Amino acid sequence: MSLRYRLLIVLLAAAIFTSLTATGVTYYWARHEIDELLDYQLKQQALALRDKAYLLGSIAVVEPDPEQHVVIQLWDRRGDLRYLSHRGVDLARPARYGYADVRGGGRDWRTYATQLGPWVAQLAQPLQIRRDIAAKAAWRILLPTLAVLPLLVGLVWWIVGRVLAPITSLAAALGQRRPNALEPLPTAGLPREIELMVHALNALIARLREVLDQQQAFMADAAHELRTPLTAVSLQAELLARAESPADAAEALAELQQGIARSTKLVERLLTLARLDAACEREDIAPVDLSALLQRALSERQVLARRRGLELRAEVEPAIVIDGHAAQLQSLVDNLLDNALRYTPSGGRVTAALTPRRREVRLLVQDTGPGIPAEERARVFDRFYRVPGTQASGSGLGLAIVQRVVQLHGGSIDIADAAGGGAAITVVLPAERGSRVPTAAGSGAQGAA
Repeated sequence: MSLRYRLLIVLLAAAIFTSLTATGVTYYWARHEIDELLDYQLKQQALALRDKAYLLGSIAVVEPDPEQHVVIQLWDRRGDLRYLSHRGVDLARPARYGYADVRGGGRDWRTYATQLGPWVAQLAQPLQIRRDIAAKAAWRILLPTLAVLPLLVGLVWWIVGRVLAPITSLAAALGQRRPNALEPLPTAGLPREIELMVHALNALIARLREVLDQQQAFMADAAHELRTPLTAVSLQAELLARAESPADAAEALAELQQGIARSTKLVERLLTLARLDAACEREDIAPVDLSALLQRALSERQVLARRRGLELRAEVEPAIVIDGHAAQLQSLVDNLLDNALRYTPSGGRVTAALTPRRREVRLLVQDTGPGIPAEERARVFDRFYRVPGTQASGSGLGLAIVQRVVQLHGGSIDIADAAGGGAAITVVLPAERGSRVPTAAGSGAQGAA
């Protein structure tokens, strides 16, 4: 049951209980007050009718009873006052029949005037008496409510404490948790709203645990992968120090420089992957000209391709703009091209094609190398994994970086066999929202870069 319904039910029950109690006491006091009022009216009527002196035909003024609060006045047809029940109370002859509030004898009066045969009768009662009766009745009605108010406060305090006890226990459990405690929080006995929140917290804890596990695995793999090149650099430095001739020193120095370059490249990719792991999907998003970015990457690798005897071709539509992170997209393109150039033997060809679709952009990088076996294509995106039997040097991080960039941009990646042998890697990225994406019919493909 939700917290809202729990509070509603228990507070409603408490309110009903206290209302019934207050109503019972109020009924008792109200009945008592009504009895007093009706008795008072009967008494006043009896006192008012005890005297029939006005029938004598001459004006009569009698001594009033101290308990009689109703003043009676009678006027004849000529307007002469014929009867007055109280000395010292001289109220003006009524101007109209019915009820009225008048001032007389230093007090406010409630009067009622009517025609009684040849007489005009006016009965008056002090307004203060009515106010006193009303105040007394109101006070006696209020007393039961005030009396049960502490009971109501105590009941609400106890009920709210009982209803919120699971939340208090949850807060205490969270406060006593160790920083490295990543076990899910218990949900038994929690209200629905709190249970939804705890489920969300458990999902967050699960994601945090997954991220921490990935980081720990990444650090362990990085330490393992760095151990080999650093050991090689250390050995090459020792060989350089022991060189007995300039030729041996030059050869050892060249080996040392290559080892340092490989270690530097590995560290750079590790840092890139660490930054991508910490990035979010909407971080520094801006329009990126993917065509210009790919053309620049291809131009930078032309010299390396010629040195290795490779043909580097480009089929790129111009001015293809997407919403993305420029540095991340640059890393994606660089790693795809570097992988293709590294695994393609001399005399081979690497082709990069960038074409637009209605709502997406397709980037294809294919080579004429050994390709990737179908059973290995799911694993090549794992960090530090390399296909068994691979001869070319590498760190096993290139495709992991590519996959992470694709995930951050909401795209997809696929590996297939190239038409003439080799690997064909296709990356599909969402196009820029609201922009005009050129179509293949409107732009010609460029030739070799």
